[in-house]
Amino acid sequence: MAKPVEMPPSKIAGNTTGNDVSSIVLDSLAHPVLMVGEDGGIIFANSAAEAFFKASASVLSRQKLTDLLPFGSPVFALVNQVRSIGSLVNEYKVDISSPRIGQGKSVDISASPALDTAGAVVLMFQPGNLAEKMDRQLTHRGAARTVTGLAAMLAHEIKNPLSGIRGAAQLLESSSSEEDRVLTRLITDETDRIVKIVDRMEVFSDERPIERAPVNIHSVLEHVKRISENGFASNIRINERYDPSLPPVYGNRDQLVQVFLNLAKNASEAIMNGAEGVITFSTAYKPGIRLIAPGSNQRVSLPLEFCVSDNGSGVPDELLAHIFDPFVTSKTNGTGLGLALVAKIVGDHGGVVECNSKPGETLFRILLPAYQDIPEIDEKTGV
Repeated sequence: MAKPVEMPPSKIAGNTTGNDVSSIVLDSLAHPVLMVGEDGGIIFANSAAEAFFKASASVLSRQKLTDLLPFGSPVFALVNQVRSIGSLVNEYKVDISSPRIGQGKSVDISASPALDTAGAVVLMFQPGNLAEKMDRQLTHRGAARTVTGLAAMLAHEIKNPLSGIRGAAQLLESSSSEEDRVLTRLITDETDRIVKIVDRMEVFSDERPIERAPVNIHSVLEHVKRISENGFASNIRINERYDPSLPPVYGNRDQLVQVFLNLAKNASEAIMNGAEGVITFSTAYKPGIRLIAPGSNQRVSLPLEFCVSDNGSGVPDELLAHIFDPFVTSKTNGTGLGLALVAKIVGDHGGVVECNSKPGETLFRILLPAYQDIPEIDEKTGV
């Protein structure tokens, strides 16, 4: 008879479950993980947490969260919030500096209720955070404004050929079959949209608020998909993974079309073999995600997640940190303006865009605020 495999004991003294599979899984994570009990005591700490807090699991088990983090840390409020709502909450760019941990420690924190321990909360600390990427994008946006003068000079030269293209499409439509009319209307719609984009190229230096309204993001993605399949991505399969219950995004439809069209075109160019290439559009609702808005201490909810992924060659490591900079590109004939415009538009919408890439898998992830109906106030009664 084969000898049964013995599982190592839990990391915390007093928890002597022999086959603690969850403990083994958590120990394999690269990020520090703590389980905090209802009284604030540390119930569990994985190996990464031991290194992060510079103490063994047995030592941590005799301490409380208040012993590890500075007085007034936002982590305490986060733990209370999770207990109150009973669901996952993510906080970005949380300062947890202390003599034990060190100075300048800013991390992302995912907090969720423990499934099998009443009142307990599981905390995962993730150094190298999304908010830092947002700060870089704000820097990129300033650099992107340098293209404004060039855009103004080219605006007239762009509009003239567009007018000819639109006129030709309208002439073709009158003598085309119904099937071909779909394409001619698409040409007309796209030329009109490009004219609007040219008219607003001052966006790189214009600080005025953009015109926003509730937008059905799935309508935007379907429009982008139709353009892609009839153009640059005609040999590439486009998959969809949509959350049908998604609320509207608070945004500008034309600008959002431009964002996802740029990302889809970028994805198609990264795919070496078009016959086997796949681009995926996905949407999801992530109610726990909140960030500090630029120029403010207020945390803003960004519950809407939109992703564009591909199975192409990936972004070179040396470019990944600068991918949203103007004029940065790995393409031979690329201008390096497409992703700079994406970052600028997403930032103007109060959102964040990030890129994760490796050979065979690149994902652009956008977080945006949802539209919320604001009741109209009667000017006479103030109600």
